[in-house]
Amino acid sequence: MTYRNLPRVLLAFGLMSGCAGPLNQHDSSASERMHDAPSTPQSEAAPPTEIPMTREERLAAPSDVAAAPDDAIVTESGLAYKVLRPGSGDARPTADASVEVHYTGWTTDGERFDSSVERGQTTSFPLRRVIPGWTEGLQLMVVGEMTRFWIPAALAYGETPQRPGAPSGMLVFDVELIDFKEPPAPPETPEDVAAPPANATKTASGLAYRVLKAGSGQGHPAASSSVTVHYSGWTTDGRLFDSSVLRDSPATFPLNGVIRGWTEGLQLMVVGEKTRFWIPADMAYGETPRRPGAPAGLLVFDVELLDFR
Repeated sequence: MTYRNLPRVLLAFGLMSGCAGPLNQHDSSASERMHDAPSTPQSEAAPPTEIPMTREERLAAPSDVAAAPDDAIVTESGLAYKVLRPGSGDARPTADASVEVHYTGWTTDGERFDSSVERGQTTSFPLRRVIPGWTEGLQLMVVGEMTRFWIPAALAYGETPQRPGAPSGMLVFDVELIDFKEPPAPPETPEDVAAPPANATKTASGLAYRVLKAGSGQGHPAASSSVTVHYSGWTTDGRLFDSSVLRDSPATFPLNGVIRGWTEGLQLMVVGEKTRFWIPADMAYGETPRRPGAPAGLLVFDVELLDFR
């Protein structure tokens, strides 16, 4: 799923975790524990009593915008919700899913601060990269459903948002789940992840590689080329530390802007080829990486070259 038409609330207020937004204000492990499973099945929700259908109705502040009504369901985290229109699906997104939605958001005084309905375009994004109230709430929904959420400040931007312009306090959203997509299964850890096997080819620099699938192309990228690839990377103990396959999105980057093992290794490949590389520490991030979080030591990558220019 391509993340398109990202809403102003994502970009301006930092819903996405890559921004200096609300997810950075919460303990990530606690947030993940909270969202591992919905607290209350959707089937227990009260029957829908209000169904905003026209564009004008979906943009107007709800009559219950100031506080969740008595018939709203409240989860253990404090998130309140009420189904406005049942959906047609049975499956619900997990926290790892990417979702496509229509939504409108208000502060409790009825001020509308963002709306994909107003823009006339649905929005797609990964659930783990938005405020905790959205991560939890969308997991309660099925495709076609429209639900109203009353999101406490603690699950949104807080009472005093760190990011200028972000809405404060409890927020109210009407959300329609259009579609969702779960990520692919994690790639299997290579059986030879600990060290290059005897049939691997080794270059003068110490880079080792083995072709897993032959390609159909003829030309090879240059060090100055931009490449598009799918890849997965492991440390020698079998820990998967990065994967475009899991994101279901190929990566594109200039070869002269990555670790040396990639710059050398990708120049050996043709389009359509899939190769496993064993990259020594001195051609990766080193034995003691200076960049926080970077993997140390010998690294193993499976790389599929999709295109280059």
